Amino acid sequence: MKRQIVPVKVYVAVFVALIVLLLGTFATDFVDLGGFNVLINLTIAVLKALLVVLFFMHIRYTSNRVVRVYVGAGFFWLLILIVYTLGDVLTRAASTYTP
Repeated sequence: MKRQIVPVKVYVAVFVALIVLLLGTFATDFVDLGGFNVLINLTIAVLKALLVVLFFMHIRYTSNRVVRVYVGAGFFWLLILIVYTLGDVLTRAASTYTP
């Protein structure tokens, strides 16, 4: 099994990207965009998860197609869960929710 040697600058670049995405998530807390805040934060969360899976779990450098299929299936399942959850939450009547 051949191992890919990843340069440190790749890890540093991914770390910086994760910090920038974290700051983006933090910044959306102070900007009221209505329902788009949830969409933006979920998009940022998926991007962060994708960076972690690709680089820190070395999926980008694997040649095994089965592993890539399973990772893709995991992201597809996450997409299904998000779509059904948002479909449920966004179609609720506003008057039925009482905190």
